[in-house]
Amino acid sequence: MESQRNEAQRQILIRFFKTAPGEYGHGDEFLGLKVPQTREVVKAVANDVTLDDIPELLMSRWHEVRLCGLLLLVSQFEKNAKKRLINDKEAARKRDEIVTMYLHYAEQANNWDLVDLSVHKILGHWLLLPTYLGGNGELALHTDYKFQILDQLAASDNLWKQRMSIVCSWKTSQQGDPSWCLRYAEYHLRHPHDLMHKAVGWMLREMGKRVSMDLLRNFLSLHVHEMHRTTLRYAIELMDDEERKYWMSR
Repeated sequence: MESQRNEAQRQILIRFFKTAPGEYGHGDEFLGLKVPQTREVVKAVANDVTLDDIPELLMSRWHEVRLCGLLLLVSQFEKNAKKRLINDKEAARKRDEIVTMYLHYAEQANNWDLVDLSVHKILGHWLLLPTYLGGNGELALHTDYKFQILDQLAASDNLWKQRMSIVCSWKTSQQGDPSWCLRYAEYHLRHPHDLMHKAVGWMLREMGKRVSMDLLRNFLSLHVHEMHRTTLRYAIELMDDEERKYWMSR
């Protein structure tokens, strides 16, 4: 990856990801690789990299190398989350190991793209699957334990962990379960950061699209007066003009 450094692209990325002092990505360093280049590296090495190799990537100074590590975790999780392996004991233990590593290095996913390209495919998918974590050797959903994990992320003082707690619901909403989105959208409604306003609105929109627009409308009826206007604009994007105007006027 270092051999593919591109200074012109690096300059674009350091501005796009807000790396100046006082901005959310302050201090982040880039090689200047585009995401498809990183995905090509992942594809090339996926069969040779072990889980033990990935922490070195996650601790890299380079943004794109950390993304590579996260995408390798995604690849390994998806291999062990195929339909035929959902209740397989060895696959479940492997999934748990990957989730544990993801959570341990969560602060290394320190920009919105690193979170958004990984969390729903690892943590979000895990929420829907049986696990040994949180139980006494029993393979089960252990939903209460999973809520505890997400509550800890949501209550963290780390912006990226907070974003994980809501963006992981992208996967659960895709699979028809609105509970995760509704819980953490409500939790973060008064968050002060624009990146969270956008994330919450985006996930509400996806929940409405994938599960029920009426559920979205019910949520808005309860909370429209307290949510940030950016959150509301994102949440109602798929509604027709007349309905969008109605909600914005509220």
